[in-house]
This record gives sequence, C-alpha cells and structure tokens, in this order.
Amino acid sequence: MTGKLTAEKFTVQNLDCANCAAKIEDGLNRMEGVETAVLDFASLTLHVKASNVAQVAAAVEKIEPNVRLVPKTEKSQQQAPVKETGRSDRHRELLWLGVASLLFLLHLLTENWFHTRSLMALELFVVVTAYLMAGRNVVLNAWKTIQRKDFFDENVLMVIATAGALAIHAYSEAIGVMIFYKIGELLQDRAVSRSRRSIAGLLAAKPKDAMVQSESGFQKTRPEDVNIGEIVLVKPGQKVPLDGIVLSGISQVDTSVLTGESLPLAIKPGATVLAGQINQTGALTIRVSRRFEDTSIAKIMDLVENATARKARTEKFITRFARYYTPLIVMTAATIALVPPLIMPDASFGTWIYRALVLLVISCPCALVISIPLGYFAGIGLASRNGILVKGSNYIDALAGVGTVVFDKTGTLTKGVFTVREIVPRKGFSSEQVLTYAAAAEAQSSHPIAVSILTAFSNAGLSMETEKLSQHVNLAGQGVKVRWGDQSIVVGNDHLLHKRAIDHDRCEFDSTVVHVAVDNQYAGYIVIGDQIRPDAASAIQSLRQLGVRRVAMLTGDNSCAATYVSRSLNIDAVHADLLPEDKVRIFETLQQQHRKNGNVAFVGDGINDAPVLARADVGIAMGGAIGSDAAIETADVVLMKDAPSKVAQALTIAHTTRRIVWQNIGLAFVIKGFFIILGTAGMASMWEAVFADMGTALLAVLNSTRILRHRDKMFANTR
Repeated sequence: MTGKLTAEKFTVQNLDCANCAAKIEDGLNRMEGVETAVLDFASLTLHVKASNVAQVAAAVEKIEPNVRLVPKTEKSQQQAPVKETGRSDRHRELLWLGVASLLFLLHLLTENWFHTRSLMALELFVVVTAYLMAGRNVVLNAWKTIQRKDFFDENVLMVIATAGALAIHAYSEAIGVMIFYKIGELLQDRAVSRSRRSIAGLLAAKPKDAMVQSESGFQKTRPEDVNIGEIVLVKPGQKVPLDGIVLSGISQVDTSVLTGESLPLAIKPGATVLAGQINQTGALTIRVSRRFEDTSIAKIMDLVENATARKARTEKFITRFARYYTPLIVMTAATIALVPPLIMPDASFGTWIYRALVLLVISCPCALVISIPLGYFAGIGLASRNGILVKGSNYIDALAGVGTVVFDKTGTLTKGVFTVREIVPRKGFSSEQVLTYAAAAEAQSSHPIAVSILTAFSNAGLSMETEKLSQHVNLAGQGVKVRWGDQSIVVGNDHLLHKRAIDHDRCEFDSTVVHVAVDNQYAGYIVIGDQIRPDAASAIQSLRQLGVRRVAMLTGDNSCAATYVSRSLNIDAVHADLLPEDKVRIFETLQQQHRKNGNVAFVGDGINDAPVLARADVGIAMGGAIGSDAAIETADVVLMKDAPSKVAQALTIAHTTRRIVWQNIGLAFVIKGFFIILGTAGMASMWEAVFADMGTALLAVLNSTRILRHRDKMFANTR
C-alpha cells in the first residue's frame, strides 16, 4: 500500500439490504490502497481509511450501482439529506403490489377454468403480469447482479426460486411468494427505519442554534461559528449551545444528555454550563469558553458515531458466515433438485425441484446481517443516553465478558474533593509554618490535594513571597520538591520521607496525609479528608450480582487509608503506596492471575491512570461531565458522571445487548434450520418458507431494539 492514508466518513444513500452492505464492505477491503473499510448498516455510515478516498465512491457504484455516498460534512449533510432506502416512493410500490395482488386473487378464483390452449395463454399472461408487477425491482436488481457476475444475491435467489416455480406450473405459489416477499421487504424496511429513528433520537442532543450578542442585539447562528469569549443568550427550554461561564441569570439545567441523570442542577452567575444541557427556568447569558468542536457534547457525538466502526467479533463472524452460507445453500438446492431423481426410481424431477426451490426461498441471511448491527447500535445508543460512552461494538462484548474489576481509589471510589482536616506540627514548627511550607511547595500544582492545601492557606489569611520559589520538581508518585529562598522544601507521602531518610515519628494513618520537611528536617504533617462516593458500596454489590467474581483496588495513597476504604466497600484486595509504574506492574499481574474469570477491567480517573487504562481489557474512565482529553483518548469506555454505579450500568447494558444478539442468532439458525429440514423432506411449501424467512427477519429486528424499551427494569438493581 502506497500513499498517505486519509480517513473519511460517508453517509450511504439508497441502501436497503444488509447483505448488500456486507458485500460493499468486503469489496472495498479487497481494493488496493484501502487499509480499512467499515459499513455500518444500522447507522448507514461508511468509515474508510485509504490512500485515495476519491476512488471509493466509484468502487461502491460498481458493486451496487444504486448506492450513493455523501461525505459526512455539515455542508454536505444540509445539501443532501440522508435517504434510508432506495425506494423513493413507497406509495407507488404499494400501488404496484395492490394491482399485482388483485391479479393474483383473480388467478386463484379462476385457475380451474383455463383448460383450452387459448385460455392457457390468457392465464400465462395474467400470471406473468402479476409476477412482474410484484417483483419488477427484484428481477431488475437480479439482472444487474448477474451482470456483475454475482450469482448469490438474494434477488437472484428469489428470481431463480419463483421462475422455477413458474417453470413447473406452480403459478399461484410463484406469484404469491413474490408478493409476500415484497410485502415482507417493505415491512422489514419500515421496521429498520423506525429502529434507526428511535436510536438516532437518543443521540439527537446536538444544539442547532446559538443566540450570539452583536451590536444590533442577539443574532441566531450555528454553534460551530461562535468564537471563544462571545456572549450567548439561552432562554428557558433551550439547549445550551456551547460550554461557558454564566454571566447573568439564575436557573436550573437538565444535565441528562451528558450524565444520564435527570436531576436538575442549580445555576447562578459564575457557574459553568456545558453544551447540550437544557435550560429550564430562567434566561442565562453565557460567555463562551470553548469552541463547539471541543465541547463535551461534540466529543460524545463523535464517539458514538465512530463507535459503529469498531465491530464486535460476532458481527465480523456473521459477515464471513453469510459469504459462505448462501453459496452452500445454492449448491445444496442444486443437489436436492438433481441427485434424488437420478438415483431413486420413483422420484420425479418436479417434486425435487420444488423442494430445492423451497430451500432457495429461505436461504437469505438478512435476518442475521440486519439484526446484529442493530442490536449493538441500540446498546451503544442506550449507553450514551445514560452518560456512558462505549467506543465500539467490540467493547460491548468485552464489557459483557468482565469477571474482574480493578478500581483506582482517589476520584473514583472516593470523591477526590479534598479538604484540610488537621495540621500537626513537629520539632518546634508551628501549624502556620507547616501550612505555609506546604502551600509554597504546591503553589504551581493543580492536583486536588494541592488545591485543598492552597485553599486552606488562603482561608487562613496567610501570605508568602512566591517570587522566592524556584527549582520546582514533581516527584512522580511521591510528592514535590521546591526551593524557597535558601530553604529546600519537600512535601509528599511516607515513601518520600523514607527514600530521603527523613526521621519522622508516625507512618500509618487511616486517611490521606501530606508530610512536610524543610532542609531534610521533619516539620509535621497535614491530614487531608476525602469521602467515599455515596453509590460506591451499592455499585460493588451490583457488580457482584452481575457476575463479577473479584473486585480490587490500586492506589498511591497510604495503606491505612486504602484499607479503610476497602473494608468499608467490601473490596477483595487492595494494593497501596503505589507509584504509577507500580500500578501497571500489579495490574498486569492481576490480569494473569484472574484471566480465567474473564476480562479484567480497570476504572480510573483517566489522567494519572492512563497507562493502566491502556493495558486493561476494558479501560473505563471516570471522565466527569466535562471530561478530560486523557480519559477520552485512552479509555475504551468513558463515564460522563463520576459515579461507580455507572460501571454496573455499563455491564448491565453490555449483558443485555449480547443476550439479545445471541437470541437473534439462535432464532435465525433454529427457524431456518427447521424449515430447511421440512423443505427437504417435502413437508413445507414455498408459502411457509417465505413467511418463515421474512418473519424471522422482522422478529430479529424488533428484538434488537427491545433494549431501548426496558430502561427502568434494566437498571433496577444498579441504582
């Protein structure tokens, strides 16, 4: 492969066949210059990475002439709205089917009248007219497919089956099967379209307009065109268009789009609001703090849209299976039509050809190819509605297979909102001195512990000469070291004191402690308070109910504080006093030890824990509503609310999604297998075969979206 690779997304128009989608994907992946091509039938989106993206549209047109690609840009989407189906006029299609049905009914009522040669010709005219009116699109598509030397398209198989029925004078069945096949296609297309709309409705949270302040008043514009620092007005009932700081107004906002929780959040001047939140009670003026593409809602939309490009193993397997399944059925049908009459004395070609035709009618793999991506898409959509961003269908399967969950402590199981509870001086130092030295060391840090120390320093009314600070060094996993005037200050954990051989009188505490030393002399310690998250205990209990066999915790905090949290939450194992590299090493050990229980997930804050998130079978970042770049980039799953209970919700959605997907696979295989046996034995007619085929597809599609209608029941045990 030569040339620079370019990634592009296209909206796919005029595509109404899941099997055709699989053929397009397979054909593109075989092209020279294409590294990856993924066509998601559920969202009608094509993801391509190729050296010459311009050739992709031409290649798709060769594979499926009616299909059109529209680049997924804002401008192109406005100019060319998505068409979910190639049938531009369903009413006309229904009219043709109605006339064909009347002719079919006429034939059923009069088929015993046609005995003379002239009347037989009239019968044939009525039959062929009804057949072509019902199946003209099927016949035309079959002809185009044959011209491309593809003989295993469902249109070709249906034409072979019904034309064969005409040839053996099974006129009623030929017309009836074609009519009901087309009715089934229309119903299936309608069901898929409704499924797409219901899923897309979950994700339709993107703000469309922003009222921007100008010299002539507030003007409506697109959020994408608003710059940082501009002032926007948000009236009650409107969506917040961009992230920003409230300048004026008091209101409540609905944050459910981002967090999945519908509890209103009180807003006043100085508060931060996020794009996608819904203003409920009062008008707000907001100073924009981020461009739209950097907002949380934009990141959510992008993640959910791209999630379908990462297919689960089940989807990939079914696509490969369909490639071999249909040719195998055709060869089996040919064998059934030809072999028995040649080797069995009483067997007639007419009987066995009919049985072979029944087999062809039920051979279409659409029930599998349609329902599986729809099932995963529904699962990802529901997760997004609940503030859980799953980056791909493959991670749905990975979540469903989790047997061990490893948590970070600070900011994950605990709130990570630290406050100074106690200052304990030693060796002649005063409390004010200990706090001042600690604040000096942490003056350039944004770590939550540092913020708590600086807040306490400010609240105490103390001051220091920051210009004397120099040589600030961050000691990873231990603390910080600075030079303040002619004094050397180190602030950190117990491990730092032992490493520097600084004598101190106490090592074990049941909470977070920051030690302070000046010129290698111990000055005292500061007790920092943190609180266990209110849903942490119930979350771990829910995980065990979902089949998680072991829950562990990794933390850089001291062992006493870690043990207190682990005992409070009934955690199986705890590893404390860890440096960042220690977390990676111990997590990899846990992976090896508990691999037999299933996948090992890690839940962390997404910044300091990024190396472990990257190594986990499933990395879950507590990203918070604002989210962090590290969380979104590294993790496989991002929780838009810092709540451990969201981990249990994610596993619940994954289990339900995978169960529905396997239900569809089992449903399709059992029904098709049953009717293949009946058809081969001569116990099923073409009528029953077409009802079984289309009925299976409809049931599978409806079952795929069932997950969207059981939200309250699903999360009853995870709240």
